[in-house]
Amino acid sequence: MRALGLSGAAYVISDDQVLPLYGARVEGSLREAGFSVAAVAVPAGETSKSLAEASRLYDWLVAQGAERGSAIVALGGGVVGDLAGFVAASYLRGVPFVQVPTSLLAMVDASVGGKVAVDLPQGKNLVGAFYQPRLVAIDVSTLRSLSPRHLTEGWAELVKHGLILDADLFAFLEAKADALLRLEPDVTVQAIARSVAIKARVVSEDEKETGLRTILNYGPPIAHALETATEYSALLHGEAVAIGMRCAARIGQRLELTPAEVVARQDGLLDRMHLPAKPPRFNVEAALEAMQRDKKVRAGAIRWVLLEALGRAVVRDDVPFSLARDVLLELSP
Repeated sequence: MRALGLSGAAYVISDDQVLPLYGARVEGSLREAGFSVAAVAVPAGETSKSLAEASRLYDWLVAQGAERGSAIVALGGGVVGDLAGFVAASYLRGVPFVQVPTSLLAMVDASVGGKVAVDLPQGKNLVGAFYQPRLVAIDVSTLRSLSPRHLTEGWAELVKHGLILDADLFAFLEAKADALLRLEPDVTVQAIARSVAIKARVVSEDEKETGLRTILNYGPPIAHALETATEYSALLHGEAVAIGMRCAARIGQRLELTPAEVVARQDGLLDRMHLPAKPPRFNVEAALEAMQRDKKVRAGAIRWVLLEALGRAVVRDDVPFSLARDVLLELSP
């Protein structure tokens, strides 16, 4: 951070599960570098991605005397990164932002790209901004503190990056799946580095999602709808993305766009990584309504990312809503 010209105060925003694990180490490192440090924890979980929690953080920053040159450090998973980034983007019209992701999902997705947001009762990520971090610091040793479920959800994003842009990465994940599940260091670092490089390249070419970056939305239209319909309590984000990718593959197959072999290989790898095929019970109508409210809707049409082949995706806005409805109904218990 010093090398980037940052100095003065650093305000660490974490959650009540991660801060006890890594807070002292991060705070100590910052103090050794000459920063004054204060830290705060929000409740762990998606419900903290709210305007109410953001407002509490604004109050905390004001009470701490945070100035425009002060850095906000997000220590945690995707929820913390999104929330802290949203606060950094809006407090005093923007203060320096640093990401220290501790979950696999945050390392390969949330910390890369500059999307920061909070949820509304009507849907996920409906209030947000594009705000790039000054620094992303990844330590893969933190993955060993994750529960099996929270580790597993992160593999969905690596699989997605291979499916949409890099068939070689997908084949690597297929070949090394067992080693990745054991978190063998060399293989894990290689997989994460390749996945991060893919997303960073896409974002560098299309930061504001006006073109190429749209293909990163393979799975999210249904994933976000399921998260909303289950009130963010039944599915982790990566689990929802995995289900969304399975649905998108079936939509592509019914449109005679996605080959059956691609669907089979996708589902086979998701199964090997222990990612779900179906959600728990959910309200289908609530999911459909959430899908139509999604921020990716343009002129009333949902923009679907579908696969033509492994490593090659296309954007379609002509998918009949009835087809998406049929696929969702098939998921319903």
